[in-house]
Amino acid sequence: MPEFAIGETDFLLDGRPFRILSGALHYFRVHPDLWADRIDKARRMGLNTIETYVPWNAHAPEPGTFDLSGGLDLDRFLRLVADAGMYAIVRPGPYICAEWDNGGLPAWLFRDPSVGVRRYEPKYLAAVREYLTRVYEVVVPHQVDRDGPVLLVQVENEYGAFGDDKRYLKALTEHTRASGITVPLTTVDQPTPEMLAAGSLDGLHRTASFGSGTEARLAILRAHQPTGPLMCSEFWNGWFDNWGAHHHTTPAADSAAELDALLAAGASVNLYMFHGGTNFGLTSGANDKGVYQPIVTSYDYDAPLDEAGDPTPKYHAFRDVIARYHKVPDSVPPPARPAPELSAILRDPVRLLDAPERWGTWEFHEELPAFDDLTSMPRLALLRCSVAGDRPGVLTFGEVRDRATVFFDGAQVGTLLREHHDRAIALPRASGELLVLVEDQGRVDYGPRIGEAKGIIGGATLHGEPLAGWEVLPLDLSALPSPLATSDVDGPVAGPVLLRGSFEIEAAADLFLDTGEWGKGLAWLNGFPLGRYWRRGPQRTLYVPRPVVRAGANDLAVLELDTMLDPAARFVPRPLLGHTEA
Repeated sequence: MPEFAIGETDFLLDGRPFRILSGALHYFRVHPDLWADRIDKARRMGLNTIETYVPWNAHAPEPGTFDLSGGLDLDRFLRLVADAGMYAIVRPGPYICAEWDNGGLPAWLFRDPSVGVRRYEPKYLAAVREYLTRVYEVVVPHQVDRDGPVLLVQVENEYGAFGDDKRYLKALTEHTRASGITVPLTTVDQPTPEMLAAGSLDGLHRTASFGSGTEARLAILRAHQPTGPLMCSEFWNGWFDNWGAHHHTTPAADSAAELDALLAAGASVNLYMFHGGTNFGLTSGANDKGVYQPIVTSYDYDAPLDEAGDPTPKYHAFRDVIARYHKVPDSVPPPARPAPELSAILRDPVRLLDAPERWGTWEFHEELPAFDDLTSMPRLALLRCSVAGDRPGVLTFGEVRDRATVFFDGAQVGTLLREHHDRAIALPRASGELLVLVEDQGRVDYGPRIGEAKGIIGGATLHGEPLAGWEVLPLDLSALPSPLATSDVDGPVAGPVLLRGSFEIEAAADLFLDTGEWGKGLAWLNGFPLGRYWRRGPQRTLYVPRPVVRAGANDLAVLELDTMLDPAARFVPRPLLGHTEA
């Protein structure tokens, strides 16, 4: 069997120096029918390794569950990597960041406020061990010393930016070894002395994450990792986007020059990202460093392989750099072809406020609960309360996480946004029915706010007095209601409303759904959750992967939460991800 080890200056594969040329490709962000295509394109760019995180909350959406089916079939993904003649790096966290909801940590884990976050705390560690055991049951047979592709396994993730609990890191390391992981173990941190010291242990191989300043950053890494190979295990060749900000890009020439500097220094590398993929459904995370910033649906990342799996100028620039140091395959992927242009009329509205019980089941709570207090832990919920007073008043919430649209007697009063720190709104009359549609726009994935609750936090007051007697309806987005009758819609359509449309296509193909004339909401094609859209941008198109599209008739469902200016669906030839910063 092959042997992989860490030598004095190099990684060693069967005793010979081996440079890792890796690219990040998250199986959970790519349709599983496209995994082989993406892996092959990494190979043709000159890479020899595929790296992936493992998202705990995707595999275990509820306690006691662990889903390894379909797009979460890690075993199949690793087999495809091996079939392509490539190696693999697995990073199971338990925290992964990755601009993923809650950094990959399951929200149910923190229902108990005594559970610690990323530290040596018994309840947290018990859950982590259970999770890692399930992951390693998959990974252990795929290790290189068992003739599989896995070269390295990472312990935690950029822990030095969060804490310095060495007992916690030791517990993770011991459980990893006890579970049968025999390949070298690594950590990754930003290359500052403080983070590199806090985020690792002696015996774990320290690596760094950066996207520029290669010479200086490798020098700092070498000071904290005196022997063994240098590795940038997150080479940031692009960046992610937030709703309401610009579209981030990095010039291909600049990124290629930094990659050249890394390889010239003899370092190993993992491109973050080689192919970013998509935050399908409601999987995108958020940042909050004083201002809440939710992540967009696209995880294109300005990567060498774009969101639809097509090579970019950065792909060819990186391939040219790699070819200076290592042999690369002769063939390159073909350039992108325009996607089909199609259109569909949206009709048959199902309005949430007309019959909320068609969307879920009402629950009574004397005090207003947070989402995390509800059994279903929803992403969208409707709150209802009867108000009876002698004068109009100001409705005040403890905190809104993350968006609350207020209706009074069926008329919209306004919307409160977490990012604006909104908490209060004036009600127009003294008495009536109060409805509040609350949306979780993505849990924070980085920093001290990981694990925080969602929904309305701290209850509600009116005239400064607690408002009690609430009905809560968590929206079941897995079973959208059907229209009771067919009907057309004209002009702007006010939400919250579910609309449907259909179109035909001769053969399955990648599509780009233009949402520019819509407001804010979610879309599904043939039942597959494409993700969120929002007029504020920068992202305008939703990527539809080819395996989701059927030859013949296709069904589109759109849940509009704001106002749709034009009730029509248009598919355009190319992605529209927004303007870059001037």
